Amino acid sequence: MGTWDTGPFDNDIAADFGGDLDEAAREEREPMIRGVLARAASPADFLGISDGERAVAAAALVVAQLPDGEPACLNYGPSEPVPELPADLQMLAVDALDQVVSDWSELAEQWAEAANWRKWRQEITRLRDRLDPPIPPQEEALFEI
Repeated sequence: MGTWDTGPFDNDIAADFGGDLDEAAREEREPMIRGVLARAASPADFLGISDGERAVAAAALVVAQLPDGEPACLNYGPSEPVPELPADLQMLAVDALDQVVSDWSELAEQWAEAANWRKWRQEITRLRDRLDPPIPPQEEALFEI
């Protein structure tokens, strides 16, 4: 695995995906991101490392366009602007990230053996929570009878 850190574009495959987006015509970028997310989100027997790493990068691009979104990656992500992404990609990205950390993910399997597994998992959780914020627990009202 050509990985140098836990960020969405901190591996060779995701950095190449950023380069592919830069080389693509503007109207091809959204379908490329959608295709990566759809491939990863589809239930399958196994999600390969390449599809998983691209999916994390694509999800980070969706997160970057949320209100108060931060850039996906200044160094290794796409340098060309990503067009405005449709809102339906948000839940597709959630589904893709769920598959990335599932028991059927080669990427999760590889990271489980790495020393900084927790940091990687926190990054995936952070992205997912930005896309689909957890519902805060409601305090139960106490009723006196």
